[in-house]
Amino acid sequence: MSSGDPNEPRFWRDATLPFVEARSIRDGRHVCYGKHAHETFSIGFVTHGRCTYLNGQTRQHIRAGTVVLMNPGDVHACNPSHDEPWSYCMFYFDVAWLTGIQQELGVSPNGCFRPFSATASTQSELYSRMRHLHRVLIDQHADSLTKHSAVLTTMTVVQQTLGSPLPPLQLRNPRLERAAQFIRENCAHPLKMDDICSAADLSPSYLIRAFKDRYGLTPHAYLTNCRVEFSRSELRRGRPIAEVANAAGFCDQAHMQRSFKKLVAATPGQYRT
Repeated sequence: MSSGDPNEPRFWRDATLPFVEARSIRDGRHVCYGKHAHETFSIGFVTHGRCTYLNGQTRQHIRAGTVVLMNPGDVHACNPSHDEPWSYCMFYFDVAWLTGIQQELGVSPNGCFRPFSATASTQSELYSRMRHLHRVLIDQHADSLTKHSAVLTTMTVVQQTLGSPLPPLQLRNPRLERAAQFIRENCAHPLKMDDICSAADLSPSYLIRAFKDRYGLTPHAYLTNCRVEFSRSELRRGRPIAEVANAAGFCDQAHMQRSFKKLVAATPGQYRT
């Protein structure tokens, strides 16, 4: 786990628990995010102070004791409120792993991840559980079995407490879904508007208008987000930063550095440590 300056993010990863990653910051006043989304399910909590929390169309001012949730693909950001001190911890869970828990609980009998309707909670018991989980994971004396058990227990409680699934979306445009899938699958390549429109059988004007309504990001911002998510995955594998920048489709390492810092609020070097 990285350490040092309280302004710098601290990341926790364990090769024996590849389905979860943790991040914390002790002073978030200078840690600012652009709007972004993750392929993972994200859940975290504010440990001190207040911040502004954006999730989709919802903007909230939250404080210590609040647990926040982001479904995969939810466009979100948490940023300081008027330069007030604040600190937080976040967890990022592999969707397939969490779907397995949902299946065992009977929440997802068809094997598909069921998103959470809640975006935040101030339940004190849940907050205490999340804090306990973080303490266990960063404990250098706790063994893998202890950590794995704590993760399973906590996420089972999360699912049982906040897991009212959203109803299936009936009005999704399958062509917009194809456009997003095409961007995800080809994010490492230079993409033109015509490439995306051709793959999804959409006009450029409709794509620009409807894509942001559906995904919360423009096609270009979505492409950048996909490249950053790919970079996170490759950095976790230990690949050199310059090599990852090239593989992810950034024009150079500096471009990756800027995009990564904007969406992850950490440099690639800080994340890779």
